[in-house]
Amino acid sequence: MQKHTSGIRADRRWKTSFGVGAAGLMLVASLGVASAQDSSAPDWAEGRWGADDELGAANLMTDERVKLAAELVTEGKVYSLGMIVGTDTPAFPPRSLSLTVLQPGQNGNSGLGDNAFTYNDDIFMGWLGIGPQIDGLGHAGVDHVYYGGRTYDDFAPASGLTELGLEKLPGLVGRGVMLDMAAYFGVDMVLEGTAYTADDIRGAAKAQGVELREGDVVLFNSNWMDLLDGDAPDPVRFGALEPGVGVSGAEYLAEIGVMAVGADTWGMEVVPAETEGEAFRVHQILQPEHGIYILENMDTRALADDGVHEFLFVLGHARIQGAVQMIINPIAIR
Repeated sequence: MQKHTSGIRADRRWKTSFGVGAAGLMLVASLGVASAQDSSAPDWAEGRWGADDELGAANLMTDERVKLAAELVTEGKVYSLGMIVGTDTPAFPPRSLSLTVLQPGQNGNSGLGDNAFTYNDDIFMGWLGIGPQIDGLGHAGVDHVYYGGRTYDDFAPASGLTELGLEKLPGLVGRGVMLDMAAYFGVDMVLEGTAYTADDIRGAAKAQGVELREGDVVLFNSNWMDLLDGDAPDPVRFGALEPGVGVSGAEYLAEIGVMAVGADTWGMEVVPAETEGEAFRVHQILQPEHGIYILENMDTRALADDGVHEFLFVLGHARIQGAVQMIINPIAIR
């Protein structure tokens, strides 16, 4: 495979097919994407922590910041941010999952030992980037160039990432901030195609009495998940388009130096894109260009219902060697 060390090549055509669970919605968009054909490495390739770094914004998780975040716990109330995921959960195609429960070697007998020990095991078959998930720094790239200027051939064989794998990340612990964009816009649910601009993010933070700081985990609530389990579920609509972080919003969060950005939608950023022909530009700004982690399908409604905008954020994940993404269940504690 040819290595690419520049931006997206001119005249490349992107075709995206989006299917939603059993509904089988197909959203097909041909996107014309063009950029300079400079053969040099992009300006962002080395980054803040150097070309050899594999942790990105997780370097901001200092002992002092973790201690300060722990001081935010005043009630001990725990909020689970991971939505429940099943075989019918809308997912970016071709992602899917299935689960098989077995009683290995126990059919036709009483199990193990004189005490008849029996047990259930399960086999998971599916994609790790489904439902509530973290995107590691090996996920999003610009024309096959990823965080630290790595090319696909450098670190991403089919057997697993040799660099930037999520096993390198010890977890994410820090100050969490939830911005309730539904409340800020004065709506029950933010409509698809609504971009959270830098001005929107600043305005929501001011209105909700919270300051965004370096090293924060910033989550956005739109009540989009009401489309899955509200009064009028519409999983097709949930998975087709979405509100989310816009380009200026992403640039603003990167300028602050946040550690992770998450939302209650499947892709975190606004879809369709603000600029026709662009595909997941916010992912590119946050991940390869700034080393910021992305959290998707975060259920922030309980935080919004309780008016909680600042909390201790704790994320531990399965450290599967070479994994690009992982299903997660982060915890917010107030």
